[in-house]
Amino acid sequence: MKNDTVCRMCSSCCPVEVEVVAGRLVSARRKSFVAEDKRSPCRKLAAVVDIVYSEQRLTTPLVREKGGDLRPATWDEALNRIAARFQQYKAQGMPQAVGWLRGMAADWGTPWDYASRLMNCYGSPNTIGNGSICFVAREMAHTYTYGAMAFAEAAKAKCILVWGKHDADTTLGAADAINHAVSQGAKLIVVDPIQTPLAKRADIWLQIKPGHDGLLAMAMINEIISSDLYDHEFVENFTVGFDQLREVAGRYTIDAIAADLWLDPGQVREAARLYATTKPACLIDGNGLDMQLDIFQSTRAVACLRGLTGNIDRPGGDVLPQPVSMRPLQARDRLPAGVLPVTAAYPLFNTFSESWGNQVQSCVVDAILDKKPYGLKMLVVQAGNPVVTMADSGRASQAMRELEFLVVIDMFMTKTAELADVVLPASGCFEKTQLNRFATRNNPIILQNQVIEPVGQSWPDWKIVFELGRRIGLEEDFPWETVEAAIDYQLAPSGVGVEKLRENPDGVRVEAIRHEKYRQDGFATPSGKFEFFSARLQENGQAGLPYSDGCPRKLISFVDQQQDFPLIGISGARDIRFTNSQYRTIPALLNDELGCVVDLHPLDAAELAVQTGDQIQVATPKGSIVMPARISSVVHPGSIRIAWGWGDYNDQYNLNTLTDDDIRNPVTGTPGQRTFMCRVSRAKDDGN
Repeated sequence: MKNDTVCRMCSSCCPVEVEVVAGRLVSARRKSFVAEDKRSPCRKLAAVVDIVYSEQRLTTPLVREKGGDLRPATWDEALNRIAARFQQYKAQGMPQAVGWLRGMAADWGTPWDYASRLMNCYGSPNTIGNGSICFVAREMAHTYTYGAMAFAEAAKAKCILVWGKHDADTTLGAADAINHAVSQGAKLIVVDPIQTPLAKRADIWLQIKPGHDGLLAMAMINEIISSDLYDHEFVENFTVGFDQLREVAGRYTIDAIAADLWLDPGQVREAARLYATTKPACLIDGNGLDMQLDIFQSTRAVACLRGLTGNIDRPGGDVLPQPVSMRPLQARDRLPAGVLPVTAAYPLFNTFSESWGNQVQSCVVDAILDKKPYGLKMLVVQAGNPVVTMADSGRASQAMRELEFLVVIDMFMTKTAELADVVLPASGCFEKTQLNRFATRNNPIILQNQVIEPVGQSWPDWKIVFELGRRIGLEEDFPWETVEAAIDYQLAPSGVGVEKLRENPDGVRVEAIRHEKYRQDGFATPSGKFEFFSARLQENGQAGLPYSDGCPRKLISFVDQQQDFPLIGISGARDIRFTNSQYRTIPALLNDELGCVVDLHPLDAAELAVQTGDQIQVATPKGSIVMPARISSVVHPGSIRIAWGWGDYNDQYNLNTLTDDDIRNPVTGTPGQRTFMCRVSRAKDDGN
């Protein structure tokens, strides 16, 4: 039997058609608007049976006796142990000592709402996501510029500017759209320090110095304004701060800064002019901007290009979403007055969105180890692996070990789960029904529909949260016996329910697509306009316009120690086989550690007397790792790319042993986890 659902093995949320035989999943095929032979391939979907039915899956709850090993337990025993700890801290008058740390694996739609509801009704403000190192920091920059995070209509564009993203490894639907547009003659500009396969196809590839994206954006802004290539009608009628932007951008001329960015001035000028004069044009920014010390203002600068060229919310440009009307489930009003979250040092980031809430995950480690602003004693980690994925893994690991009680909810045993007092087995995406964030932030609504029964004794996330809520005395707050009832309740304002969504597996659109909504509605900003200049930021002690206070001194971690650490390390490529640290237990995907390498440019390799296959040590002031070398010109001389996400597979491959969490972006709390100064040498055990 064939069924339609949404794959959530990564954050793309691709609609898929799955085949189920005798209750067992046997295959999955991604849907797309392009012909099947032109679709970008997904290695995870090709290995879906191996993932779902992996022998490494967690299929029963595990509990740890004091000082002992984890052992199998019943759900009742495991949940009762967790509930008893919740009740203990509540009885002691300190519910805020309990935190809930969310990773990306369970998605950010209803699973985020359910966990937030539980914690808020319990009395703790400490439901924390990982948005400070993911796209949420970029979303805040979009929101402070034009009220929401725009998405590119790449398939209809005549020019596509891709900035720090390679969708063939991350977002296959977007990759299909880019490929389609290019096949129809669209021009392609790629900004990336790495020569990705997309960069090889680009009409213009700007191999930017890592961490310096905002300066390039300001130089492009200056070129577009000084050459009178901006959209006068849009700028004059729908923006604020253009004169300030013109003045500030004038300090960042292409000829003055291009060499410092490793770029050719003529090539930058050509890219700016091509983007500004080709209509419609879209700009796809990506995770390459994330995890940078300068994430907020650099993304604001990039976002300004959309308004300057008039491509915001126009067909084939960057369209503003039309969110689905929903009942709020997070119950923020239930929090006791005066109790601040551990992320209180980042108030703008905590409050820029009605649904995101707290996203500076580094503050969890601060609260555990430094008791700042107060201590956390218990933590529930849902669908995350902070011991491997957080900056400064040594410190994150120490924090997890110092907790009084640690709970992990996951499909697989991870480095974090190995430290837990209770481990709860989560069901995979094909084993549960839920609404993904992609299905609610914009039309149409598409249901992730359960197509097989949970494997073993695993439970879907919604069931774990609902049952735990009831056991800690929140029965009235979790009245739903099924996830369908909860979804129907949440979607009621939209007039759409689960039954209708199942009848329309390709989605239900509750509002027709509208472009240039700002002409009637304005922008969802304090001024109602596209804000090059943000008075709101200035009033809160931040630069109201990108780089109006000058370029930050530190764009790269450890830059003040570059005499001892002379190379720029880049947190490496995403790989379509994996999602962050996930799925490296799957033999069909692992393929003998293929891709677990450090890419060095031939010039740097020659100076170090390193050849492909040699074991090399990469060191920073925080620690060192050992990986095989690969000599490759995809990187610029003076920089290296280190494979990302392998720390769960092997401790010596944990890239975040190298990264810093001491200095963070002042708005979003983002550490310089993407780019850092480092030193490379041959490993001592290389045998040569």
